[in-house]
Amino acid sequence: MAILKHVAGKSADYGAALDYLKYEHDEVLKKPLLDANGNWVLRRDILLDGINCEPELFDVECEMLNAQYHKNQNYDEIKTHHYLISFDPADKDECGLTGERAQAIGMEYVKTNFPGHQALVCTHMDGHNGSGNIHVHIVINSLRKLDVPQKSFMERPIDCKAGYKHHLTKDYLKHLQQSLMNICMRENLNQVDLLSPSVNKITQQEYYARQRGQINLDKLNAELIAEGFTPMRTKFQTEKDKLRDSITAAAKRAKSFEEFSRQLQAESGISVKDHRGRFSYLLPNREKYISARTLGTSFDRNHLLMLFESNALTAEREKQQWSVADPIAVLYIKSNLRLVVNLQDCVKAQQSRAYAQKVKISNLQQMANTIVYIQQHGYDSYDELKKARDELSAKMSDARNTAKSTDADLKRLNEQIHYLGQYLSTKATYKEFLQANNKKIYRSEHQEEIAKYEEAAQFLKRSSPDGTIPTMKDLRAEKEKLLSTRAVQYESYAYFKDYYHELQTACQNVDMILDTGHTQQHSRTHPKRSHEPSL
Repeated sequence: MAILKHVAGKSADYGAALDYLKYEHDEVLKKPLLDANGNWVLRRDILLDGINCEPELFDVECEMLNAQYHKNQNYDEIKTHHYLISFDPADKDECGLTGERAQAIGMEYVKTNFPGHQALVCTHMDGHNGSGNIHVHIVINSLRKLDVPQKSFMERPIDCKAGYKHHLTKDYLKHLQQSLMNICMRENLNQVDLLSPSVNKITQQEYYARQRGQINLDKLNAELIAEGFTPMRTKFQTEKDKLRDSITAAAKRAKSFEEFSRQLQAESGISVKDHRGRFSYLLPNREKYISARTLGTSFDRNHLLMLFESNALTAEREKQQWSVADPIAVLYIKSNLRLVVNLQDCVKAQQSRAYAQKVKISNLQQMANTIVYIQQHGYDSYDELKKARDELSAKMSDARNTAKSTDADLKRLNEQIHYLGQYLSTKATYKEFLQANNKKIYRSEHQEEIAKYEEAAQFLKRSSPDGTIPTMKDLRAEKEKLLSTRAVQYESYAYFKDYYHELQTACQNVDMILDTGHTQQHSRTHPKRSHEPSL
């Protein structure tokens, strides 16, 4: 799949562009690589041609043209446009792409889309950053050298006149992308739709910032390894990378924009606003919002709202399936069922005939309510009622054990946070200790702080599965998740507990009803003795 990149250059040194095409460069630092003798190293397997100029005299001829028209004299003027056509690595094997064929495509592309400009066309066959793909560099002077016929993609009359500058607009860029797609399809090369927005949009600046950050991180990790520590991170992430990860994690769980906004704020401190049909995100350490358009289509408003709707439908479907599979888990409406009072154990009822009569009436009402309750809930027998109660008891016990397990995890996490704070507060002292000339004297002077650092470091390494030291941000985010999980678990436990007590009340009332019937039958066959209390 051929892709097109564009970089506008304001440097007045036209020779630097020629040097980059001819000599090996560090792609991250943009500096030439040197051999053992300190000389620049020529690139291998390159093809270089010039259009409307001699390639080796590109810098001189561009400066002469600029002087002729008195253009490109100011510091902030765009003096060159660098276009890069990168072909799919598979094109070499699957489609027979060669350097000569790629160079011919580049020459055709320039003559068709940048007529009248001085241009360098250079094909590199070694791949970019070791990717192994063939790619074509096109560098044009922003000032047009020759008059050319007016073409359909030219938006202004002066776009075909000599002495006027190359004017890149959104429509012109779309034309350039479409032109490249047409050429690749004609040549039977692998190609994707360049006009469709990118799912994860990585700009040139972010790409090189990521490369530079990775180099610095590798240096720091090498120092940590030399000190005997395991590096916490091995992959560098830009601010936008972290923002993308946070948005993706929150969007997987959220079922509405409000829930999505709350989760981002609670877990990562990121604010999100919906303004004019677009989402924008604000990181905690920034004052300016980052538009979703700069992150990619996976993070824009339309995509996320569709994802929230899908999450809500999935959650509702799972809830229905769960309810059908487990009748006990169906949400119940708490009733006013009360226990039937045992008159034999009620001292007040034995002392007052009026109170005993009142308790009897209340018992009759509760017995009737119990029978209605059993019938409404579909219990056909006493054994079914007791079985449902026992199942509720087991679920209540499991929910309580799960919540207690989360409590234990939260306790361990709080301990980690405590020791990480101790580690961070004494880290600078320990680093000075490692760099001290006389470590024995320095340790005696800072014995307490060094001991705290070593204690915290050992604890954090033991408590981490991979032996790395976590970040405070990760621990706090995990704590927020555990707190939310614990709240849900205790809510579930309270639900099962209330339901269990209701079924337990029903069971006890049934026992009282059955005992009452047995007692009445017994009293008819065995009259009361004179010493038995009378109600």
